[in-house]
Amino acid sequence: MKIGLSGVAGSFSEQAALTYASDAGMQNPELVYLTQASEVLDAVEAGTIDVGIFAIENSNGGVVTEYLPAIAEHRFKVDKIFEIAVDHMLLGVKGSHASNITKIVSQRQALRQCRMYLTRQWPSIEVGEYVDTATAAKDLASGILSPTTAVVASARAGEIYGLDVLDEKIQDLKFNYTVFIAAKKFVSK
Repeated sequence: MKIGLSGVAGSFSEQAALTYASDAGMQNPELVYLTQASEVLDAVEAGTIDVGIFAIENSNGGVVTEYLPAIAEHRFKVDKIFEIAVDHMLLGVKGSHASNITKIVSQRQALRQCRMYLTRQWPSIEVGEYVDTATAAKDLASGILSPTTAVVASARAGEIYGLDVLDEKIQDLKFNYTVFIAAKKFVSK
């Protein structure tokens, strides 16, 4: 079983894909990492993946508006709508300290979910958008981003890419959930 998802290893979409697979009783699904929901739905339509996973809404950040055009432009069958708990961590390179941070980056939706925290704890720090939470973590670890940058991402992303947790569970709502769609190929009868 091939499951395509919008994100890289350590993304919340990966967590959702693994949750979907576990709930369906799948053993060792092959995960296909894609960047955007449009790529996931392209692959669903082409039949190169069996299921596509992408986020549609968060309990705090609202609708994932960047995915709406992709949903409108593709034909697919909704196999399942489900939610996962999302805890955001503030991650930095090994040995970094809060006093060294000059910029914080993450995916737009993640930044929305941590808006009050960022305003309260980091009022004078530049905050910027990035394509994906886990991609930001990966790029920080590989040196693409400055070592004085911190990223908002999952604990798993921090583990995978060898980053330090500067602060944990920084989302504004204690119970923070994201709704995902599991999409399959539409077959007309």
